[in-house]
Amino acid sequence: MLGSLALAGLSGVKFGQAAEQPDAQNPVSVSHHPARAKRIIYLFQSGGPAQMDLWDYKPLLSKRAGQDVPKSVYPDDRKTTMSSAQASFPVAPSKFKFAQHGKSGTWVSEVMPHIARHVDDLCVIKSLHTDAINHDPAITFQQTGSVLPGRPSLGAWTSYGLGSDNAELPTFVAMSSKGSAKQGQPLYDRLWGSGFLPAQHQGVKFRNNGQPVLDIENPTGFSQKLRRQMLDQLSAMNRLRHAETEHAEIFERIAQYELAYRLQSSVPELLNLGDETASTLESYGPDVRKPGKYAFNCLIARRLIERGVRFVQLFHQGWDSHNNLPDQVTKQARDTDQPTAALLADLKSRGLLEDTLVIWGGEFGRTVYSQGKPKPGTYGRDHHPSCFSMWMAGGGIRGGMSYGQTDDYSVNVVDKPVSVHDLHATILHQLGIDHERFTFPFQGRDFRLTDVHGRVVSDILA
Repeated sequence: MLGSLALAGLSGVKFGQAAEQPDAQNPVSVSHHPARAKRIIYLFQSGGPAQMDLWDYKPLLSKRAGQDVPKSVYPDDRKTTMSSAQASFPVAPSKFKFAQHGKSGTWVSEVMPHIARHVDDLCVIKSLHTDAINHDPAITFQQTGSVLPGRPSLGAWTSYGLGSDNAELPTFVAMSSKGSAKQGQPLYDRLWGSGFLPAQHQGVKFRNNGQPVLDIENPTGFSQKLRRQMLDQLSAMNRLRHAETEHAEIFERIAQYELAYRLQSSVPELLNLGDETASTLESYGPDVRKPGKYAFNCLIARRLIERGVRFVQLFHQGWDSHNNLPDQVTKQARDTDQPTAALLADLKSRGLLEDTLVIWGGEFGRTVYSQGKPKPGTYGRDHHPSCFSMWMAGGGIRGGMSYGQTDDYSVNVVDKPVSVHDLHATILHQLGIDHERFTFPFQGRDFRLTDVHGRVVSDILA
């Protein structure tokens, strides 16, 4: 009987299924309230972009250049071991000029001239804070709601709750690119993993070199008909095995094999940019035709969500600027500024931005003091979890606003703090999901993305 139920699940038939429990193929189709966003593009800037060099304008810092940051503002016990032994902690004002843009008058660094033209579509959150001071736990927390590995990623939760509008493509796709600046920490597959959720909700990784999806092409002499016959035989054997063991993951494996088969036809079409206009390609910049580059990934992200993919995440490495930050940030901005702006414009021109939530940001911020002794024209910054900046656009988010405020040193949040759990709760809310009701039973308790925390930041909703 259990085998029959599982097979029925694969065909989309449900027998008394609990309201929020998935079968092996289908999402739970959660809808707690009307959704403002149907899909997400998350532009994750790995390494920790410096908030005071990009979005959090602090003009008073220039008057305090070289002075030690007061311990009342930045106590010793909040510094990492990479800089805590310094003899002094001199204020390092941003080398970059800031200007106000758009009708909103949003302050933006000079290294982001293209995105600056879209500030009236952005909500810049300046008051984010996180629990972790080192990269791996901070990135893990930002992606999964926990500093400990093993929990499902945000994209996996979205897949579990909503599924895809296109059976020929994954619900959740992850892509990565290497920045022009110093390479930072590695990216692990668990960052887009499914954790304890059914395996089909993990992100499908498009690789940044070689074939985007391994083994997407059949070996020489191996026809598609033969591939179909092989999968049918393998499926039959898996079903026999399930009849013996009643192990649910067997049917998840069958579903993954079938998705891989469908990708053989859908991915080549997806990656063929021949139907893009010359003006569109030009808008994304010179790297748009280079697989594995950030610009290429931005355009593929738009093509994915056009085809019904629910969650697309771009990881861009290289923002870890412990030294020579002005040069490092300039290079990173050169990689990302024009393609990001082009993506926003492209989505808007196609009527997709209204119900696509775009998110930009990293895992934490950077210190206002210089890591090491500052030199003429340059400085470095250490990790800083107490405040950092991100922005969101589209998907029912209010554009043309800045939310929250930090102190004059960009060290502490002084108004409207937003935690990572708050961010996750707000993202789920825009997808029509109540984060407190969206749970999955595991090891004797109901888990959720926001654990036992989180509030929707209603002030930034349109």
